[in-house]
Amino acid sequence: MEEKRDSFKSRLGFLLVSAGCAIGIGNVWRFPYIAGQGGGLFVLIYLGFLVLLGVPVLTCELAVGRASRKSALMGYKALEGPKSFWHLHGWVCMIGNYLLMMYYTTVTGWMVSYFIKFVRGEFSFKHEGEEVTDTISGIFGDLLADPKEMMICMSIVVLAGIIVISFGLQNGLERVSKVMMISLFVLMLILAINSFTLSGVREGLTFYLVPNKDRIAEVGFGNIVKNAMNQAFFTLSLGIGAMEIFGSYMAEDQSLPGEAIRICALDTAVALMSGLIIFPACFTYHVDQAQGPALIFNTLPTVFYYMAGGRIWGSLFFLFMIFASFSTVIAVFQNIIAQFADNFKVKKKLAIILNLFIIWLGSIPCVLGYNVWSNLHLIGNRDVLDSEDFVVSNLLLPIGSLIFVLFCVLPIGWKYKNFIAEANSGEGAKYSKGKATQIYLTVVVPLLILVIIVLGLIPQ
Repeated sequence: MEEKRDSFKSRLGFLLVSAGCAIGIGNVWRFPYIAGQGGGLFVLIYLGFLVLLGVPVLTCELAVGRASRKSALMGYKALEGPKSFWHLHGWVCMIGNYLLMMYYTTVTGWMVSYFIKFVRGEFSFKHEGEEVTDTISGIFGDLLADPKEMMICMSIVVLAGIIVISFGLQNGLERVSKVMMISLFVLMLILAINSFTLSGVREGLTFYLVPNKDRIAEVGFGNIVKNAMNQAFFTLSLGIGAMEIFGSYMAEDQSLPGEAIRICALDTAVALMSGLIIFPACFTYHVDQAQGPALIFNTLPTVFYYMAGGRIWGSLFFLFMIFASFSTVIAVFQNIIAQFADNFKVKKKLAIILNLFIIWLGSIPCVLGYNVWSNLHLIGNRDVLDSEDFVVSNLLLPIGSLIFVLFCVLPIGWKYKNFIAEANSGEGAKYSKGKATQIYLTVVVPLLILVIIVLGLIPQ
């Protein structure tokens, strides 16, 4: 007998869980350093592409989930025509979720480690000048070189995620996500208010929000557009069924374009507020705001070192980073458990136990890739983490999103009229039924995704 389908207790729960899945390291780690390279123009273009591309693709995933009330594989099977093969993408979605967690648990573990280090006062040493930078850089290097510490932090993340999911959708994922997401916004507000009191706030906000022709010339207009397009697309974790599963739990009283807009708005709010926190601090303490990925682990601890009450602010910042990344972890765990139970016809309790070991074992190569296996280079001479991220970010997410969109709009898939009927069902923003909307969704959106796929395969 098939188990009763879970559902969200409230609409707020659905929005916060879905936003939590989208909100992750990409918002508070990747967005600020890419914005730091492109400045205000990047932010403007990013917002434009989020509306033009992110909302339609997210609507497609939610529609497949809500119409089928199943995870990706079974969702395709329920909606596709006879002798169709769309459902094969469901297996790819499941693999994509596993691959994402194989390195996301490790990176989340880094946040846990840094939070503990700030709480314990490990960044409160007495140095000056270049010694501060060297010591802080050494702390991150020591973390990467220590497989034991990384393994412990990764294991904490995996175990905590599985424990949350074991309490069920409403009492586990929804309840914990509500607390974490509300706490996340409160923490960000506190940190943003602190940034507005810093001496470099005017310079930081000008750099962040006002386009500058000299920076555009330095970085290149084409590179800024490409980065903005990629960030707008990847920030929502689309293409591997991570959002589709939440559509399968949602009620039918709200239209899907309206809900997609709200999820994108929450996701974007966190990304934008991250910049409001980071850039005034960078200009106040004369830190290079365009340093790249090192911004979080090397640069910001330097900022907190010189800041009054830096131990407290650093602890709060990395607690906020844990909330942001762990919200994605538990959301994807929920997706993995649901797909595993659906696809292999097993009870959820058994799926939870088995996946505790599967996810933990799968995360070990990424942990060892920085120490024991540091000489191991895979795709394009990338290390383990970068190779896993390349497969997910450059292949599975964009190609999977293209498949979801084509399935929704093509006559050989679910059919455009069925998709529009499901998307527009309920109260809220709806798609126009005119020809222009159909052309945009069936031609323009797929072409934009193809551009992203091609750009993602071009060597940097």
